[in-house]
Amino acid sequence: MRVFSHPQATPASRSNTEIARDFLDLTFRMESGRHLKAMTRFEGPISVTVKGDPSSTLVPDLERLLLRLRNEAHLNINRTYEPDASITVMAVRRSDIQKAIPSAACFVAPNVSSIAEYRLTRRTKITDWGSLDTRRKITIFVPNDTSPQETRDCLHEELAQALGPLNDLYRLPDSIFNDDNIHTVLTGFDMLVLRTTYAPELSSGMTRTQVASRLPGILARLNPAGEKAPGPNLPYTPDEWKREMIAALGVGTPMAQRLPAAERALHIAQLYGLNDVRMGFTWFSIGRLAQRTDLDMAMKAYMNADQYFAANAGTELHRAHVASQVAALALRQDNPMLALQYIEANLPTANRAENAALLSALMLLRSEALKQAGMATDARSARVDSLAWARYGFGSERETRQRLRAMTGFSPL
Repeated sequence: MRVFSHPQATPASRSNTEIARDFLDLTFRMESGRHLKAMTRFEGPISVTVKGDPSSTLVPDLERLLLRLRNEAHLNINRTYEPDASITVMAVRRSDIQKAIPSAACFVAPNVSSIAEYRLTRRTKITDWGSLDTRRKITIFVPNDTSPQETRDCLHEELAQALGPLNDLYRLPDSIFNDDNIHTVLTGFDMLVLRTTYAPELSSGMTRTQVASRLPGILARLNPAGEKAPGPNLPYTPDEWKREMIAALGVGTPMAQRLPAAERALHIAQLYGLNDVRMGFTWFSIGRLAQRTDLDMAMKAYMNADQYFAANAGTELHRAHVASQVAALALRQDNPMLALQYIEANLPTANRAENAALLSALMLLRSEALKQAGMATDARSARVDSLAWARYGFGSERETRQRLRAMTGFSPL
């Protein structure tokens, strides 16, 4: 099994004016749309402990994440073996998590120490983020019986929420604070958001107006490269678009209803002028759903998705996801050279993003393309490399076989 060792986060590229707006929308709203009256954060040093039955890769991945938070977000955060830590990472079975929140792969909650306690208090003020005046005790529940990458992804997403913003914004191209699940590890933008959250000029209890008045000075100090003219002011994401996308991608939606939901989302995106990553993501979702029954429609959707992603900065990883799908379709149409063109251009992006699942899928597709092109020796080597990353991305051999076949249409073995 191969693992990532050197983080390669790209710094935030948007203007500080845009980042300030993003920060306020992330900090003072929840995913439900509920407004928060005041920001909250930990005040003082932050300790993190691990409990439960962690998988063999959880602690090393947590240590790497904590090191990044110290180096990039400049947080005073360290692991402890003391039971009464600021943040507890509780490793439990996936089935236990889903008994508490059926749709969740992992979750974070304040003022509880177990899933049983959470289930008893989930609709009370004890676990109400809006009732907090500061953050003192938070528990992250992560699965211990899934792939190393899925556990790591949970650590990044839930620890980021434990420390900072509770909201996600679909308009963000370069952030883990986005429900599109394109980014799975903390980005340069995310580290800037967390560093801003813990800037000395801010504190728990501040209102949106108070924070907004301090942000220009904070961001000018922390991100001097962002002192430039802002880009276009992107429209807010309409609730009806969110509902249709959730229906299109949600596990509870019958398959026959998913593509129509995605097409309705496309109409809404066009109506509201969401000509950014949200339009690209809508087309990408249509492609994924259409390729079951209509390869031509799927290819057109992927081309449209790539066009919108290419027109927006910070979308290299989005385009790598598109490339994996286009390459798979090209191989089904016996066009290995087109597949290789897309694959080779996007392997470095998947590696920089530390996405072993995507990286292994691209490598498997590369192996198939080389095989179709008559380069059998190179094809075998690429397949071996694919499996080494797949162990981290998917876990067991059985899961690797099933997931890679689902992602690429080809067997990894």
